[in-house]
Amino acid sequence: MTASFVRRAVQAASFVMVFGGGYVLGTLDAEPAEAQVGDLGKDLMNKAAGSGGSLGSAAQLGTTITDMQTNVTNLQKNIDALNKIKAALGG
Repeated sequence: MTASFVRRAVQAASFVMVFGGGYVLGTLDAEPAEAQVGDLGKDLMNKAAGSGGSLGSAAQLGTTITDMQTNVTNLQKNIDALNKIKAALGG
């Protein structure tokens, strides 16, 4: 192997290591964007749902699915509570 090949390999390896290290360190404290916008995204979806057309229909479908998921989650919590009560009563 020639010296230039070894030098290029070391440069490429160091680049990959620096990039990989920066990527890992950058993702460690990254916060999700949704946590920063709060209800802003929900307001935008509701406005888009009222606009009509295919975009409005898609936005309305998205808000409907989100609402349904919230209801299902709440029902699951209630079922879990009922199961705990049933187990405590020995049934």
